[in-house]
Amino acid sequence: MYEVSLSESYFPAQADTPFETMTIDGLLGKQAAERGDQLALRELLPNGQMGREWTYAELKADCEKLGRALASRHAPGARIAIYATNSPEWVMTQFAAALAGLTVVTVNPAFIAPELKFVLEQSGAEAVYHSPDARGTLLAPVVEEACADLPKVKVKQDFTDSDAMLAGHELGTLAPLAADGIMQIQYTSGTTGFPKGVLLRQAGILQNNLDMMLRWGCHPGALCLIPLPLFHAGSSSHMFGCLAMGMVFLPMPHFDPAMMLEVIERERPDFTGGVPTMLVMMVEEARRSRRDVSSIKGMMSGAAMVAPELARETEEVFGVPIQVIYGQTEASPVVTFCRADDGFEDRTTTIGQAVPHLDLAILDPQTNAVCPVDEQGEICARGYAVMAGYNDNPEATAAAIDSEGWLHTGDLGTMDARGFVKITGRVKEMIIRGGENLFPAEIENAMLLHPAIAEVAVAGIADEKWGEVVGCFMRLAEGVNAPSVDELRAHIRSHLSPQKTPTHWVWMKEYPLTGSGKIRKFALADNFVAGEFAGQAA
Repeated sequence: MYEVSLSESYFPAQADTPFETMTIDGLLGKQAAERGDQLALRELLPNGQMGREWTYAELKADCEKLGRALASRHAPGARIAIYATNSPEWVMTQFAAALAGLTVVTVNPAFIAPELKFVLEQSGAEAVYHSPDARGTLLAPVVEEACADLPKVKVKQDFTDSDAMLAGHELGTLAPLAADGIMQIQYTSGTTGFPKGVLLRQAGILQNNLDMMLRWGCHPGALCLIPLPLFHAGSSSHMFGCLAMGMVFLPMPHFDPAMMLEVIERERPDFTGGVPTMLVMMVEEARRSRRDVSSIKGMMSGAAMVAPELARETEEVFGVPIQVIYGQTEASPVVTFCRADDGFEDRTTTIGQAVPHLDLAILDPQTNAVCPVDEQGEICARGYAVMAGYNDNPEATAAAIDSEGWLHTGDLGTMDARGFVKITGRVKEMIIRGGENLFPAEIENAMLLHPAIAEVAVAGIADEKWGEVVGCFMRLAEGVNAPSVDELRAHIRSHLSPQKTPTHWVWMKEYPLTGSGKIRKFALADNFVAGEFAGQAA
């Protein structure tokens, strides 16, 4: 914990780590020189077996060769899309692009043709580098359909075809991306409206990622097993963080809890984690399979609120403190992160303190003034890691970043005198019932204390009398019977005041998710109103 005593909800940037100007070019050179024979990248095949691997010296050489090939096809400053599942090719194409001075547009491989077309057109990408398939769907036909009337897209290439990818390498010249150049354009999840392209600077991502790894307790040579998709947090935090720290990066081709626990037992990684939905499944699988998970030295979770009960269960199973991380794509992406030696209550009920070199504040949503300590407002961040803006969308950029440089996250929260932050809900997800503000996270945390509830999402449901009422969408824990509505009401009433009691109770087998693994609460509410849960309501 960084010792502060705040009089208002403003945590000034702390310089408790070195601030460096880093580039992919510089980091590949540094790591190859200092630990050239150490493993840098390992391949996990879709069947759970191990594949190829690269030392830092080999990774540098292969990325430079691929970078020259890309440079022979694209001028510096061009934008190229990666539309693919996790693989070594994803990693090397990103690193090679930075060496060639190119910007990578990351695309969810689950996107269908109209979604892919939107991203390619909005970003101005001139190429699509893709994997052969994604979960059984061939991607080349999707690319062809999406690009049918996009003449700017001049390259459509399966990046597992090594000969085609390396063609022209003898003709290209590396022109590494500037430190403040745009290294990635990531598209927001689009829970409402069209997704926006977030412009992320190279040095901002790398500094943010290194600071994340330092707070996680990582060290050079450690093995990091990551199930998160590379089109989102898998790259914008862990992939770059492993390079900056000199670790070994092991991305999973897709998340599968049984495969993940088998790999943990066999390969003995040091660090791992996942979004809360993944943690739920990992805990269930670990208890079922009794796999040996004793190699894990650090476990993190984020992207959505980690309920205290889930944090406790994860710590019991994996035997290490759960470190909750909070971030946004627009912040490169980490804003706050708990430390392993923070107290149990801090680790299970807060999202920690701000990462180094970022200002953090709770601002009044109406006045933009800094809130008093422990008063609810909007979580806002300011500093080097804040995005350059939204691609070709100045109105959205101005709405997200105010005149004082604060990035408005859209999340509601509080900050105590020590600078620890709690999330209390979303500005737009806040439920207004009869004029009273209700916050889904509070209700969700209370519901997860019930032993029969494995997962829960709370959303506002339109109501003629109250304006909105509370809808509770639950997933039943394994091996138990579903409690009655009366039992559920009694449970919530024992923890919260009456007006926070859900009106509608729905049992779910699975949730609609965004590409980054967050539950799409607006979709739950809309689907409920449309009558899609008629057979599942309790």
